[in-house]
Amino acid sequence: MRNPGTATSNVTIFEVAAQAGVSYGTVSRVLNNDPHVKTETRERVNRVIQDLGYVVNRQARSLAGGKTHIIGMLVPDLGTGYIGEIIQGIDSELQLSGYDLMLYTTHRTPVLEADYVANLAQGMVDGLILVLPRNPRDYIDILNSRHFPFVLIDHQGWGNECPAVSATNWQGAFNATEYLIQLGHKRIGIITGWMDLDSAIDRLEGYKAALWTHHIPFSEELVRESTFQQLDGYKSAMELLTLPNPPTAIFASNDVMAFGAMDAVRETGQRIPEDISVIGFDDIPQAGAIHPALTTVRQPLRNMGSVAAQMLLDLLKHPDIPSKRIELPTGLVIRDSCQPPRS
Repeated sequence: MRNPGTATSNVTIFEVAAQAGVSYGTVSRVLNNDPHVKTETRERVNRVIQDLGYVVNRQARSLAGGKTHIIGMLVPDLGTGYIGEIIQGIDSELQLSGYDLMLYTTHRTPVLEADYVANLAQGMVDGLILVLPRNPRDYIDILNSRHFPFVLIDHQGWGNECPAVSATNWQGAFNATEYLIQLGHKRIGIITGWMDLDSAIDRLEGYKAALWTHHIPFSEELVRESTFQQLDGYKSAMELLTLPNPPTAIFASNDVMAFGAMDAVRETGQRIPEDISVIGFDDIPQAGAIHPALTTVRQPLRNMGSVAAQMLLDLLKHPDIPSKRIELPTGLVIRDSCQPPRS
């Protein structure tokens, strides 16, 4: 006799079915939260599961062709509010649907990213959400050929085979740059992210378009390619600030690099915004808490996560639906880090 409630890996789904007086398929449907199981039957099966201490072997179920009810998520790191906000959006949506989240950090390494995708797609998870993937070209064709469901966040992929969620990066960068121009700035430095990412490319193009729209010559001297990380934002800003004719404003392609740029401005003995204006992109929670509060472009990060999770759940239910590309709107958030340049 087994002790009630004591978990053991020796209990099988067939024992649960026998004791509950139902079929193996009925137990499977209860485990998969099938809404078509009668409430009385569901409660009886769940009581037996608890009494026997049955523990679901998710990997064994997936190998047998079942569902793990786990979604895999790959992120570059866990060091920024950008990732945290997206995770919250995804997690809240999956909880409502009875899915768990398995999180992997790629440390911004394309090879590691491809290895994780290959392993997870072998049945460890039911679907994948990839945030800021560095080189999805390495594995997207494989995922598509296996009909394995996935969604990209902040990367558009290629062709029509990549379901993706992003924000209006070009428009957000255009609005940020135009705001600085309207304040009177003409020498505006920009610190980009990795230029192999669509979001970084779009933000640079939006910056250029705003300059051209207002008949301000574009200067390569004022562009610094960076990595979306705070230390590199600091280094890039120091290079801009030590130019013979430095900019009067700096547009950083994310808030974290803007924080680094603000550190560089202070280190050179200048003030924000009296001497140098700084504007960011993302509107992570820290942006409004620092001093001076950062003017930035708000990405609906939590909504991006929520929409990506909804899209993936739709793909799991309806594998043959066409892939979607969704762009959510950005908006300028004006705070205290920008003002007109000194005359």
